[in-house]
Amino acid sequence: MMNEKENEKIIYPELSYKIIGFAFNVYNEVGFGLQEKYYQRMLMIEFEKKNICYKKEYFVELKYQDKIIGNYKLDFLVDNKIIVELKVKPKIGYTHVKQVLAYLKATNLKLAIIIYFTKEGVKYRRILNTY
Repeated sequence: MMNEKENEKIIYPELSYKIIGFAFNVYNEVGFGLQEKYYQRMLMIEFEKKNICYKKEYFVELKYQDKIIGNYKLDFLVDNKIIVELKVKPKIGYTHVKQVLAYLKATNLKLAIIIYFTKEGVKYRRILNTY
């Protein structure tokens, strides 16, 4: 259990815990073995049940000198604060962390959460914007 001081260090603690809890709800009901898009749809249902504002497959434009040079597609942007990236993989990989750090840089947001649906259960990693 965290004390108040530790909790103060966490960015958006209440919303973060809700998002992670929703992932556990989904996993506890359906388990492992589905495609990412189905876990995404189930999380949408969880967000909607709890009136959490979200954008699914949200596009972020990358610009250079006011010209669009590309874009990123976020699995979710929750409450215009937290990027949520879903994976159906056995473990958190460095490439996934790099991907999410690029999203954070492009959006100038503070926090992303990578959620992994694995055979062993839900795993997650909170990624802070270091740029």
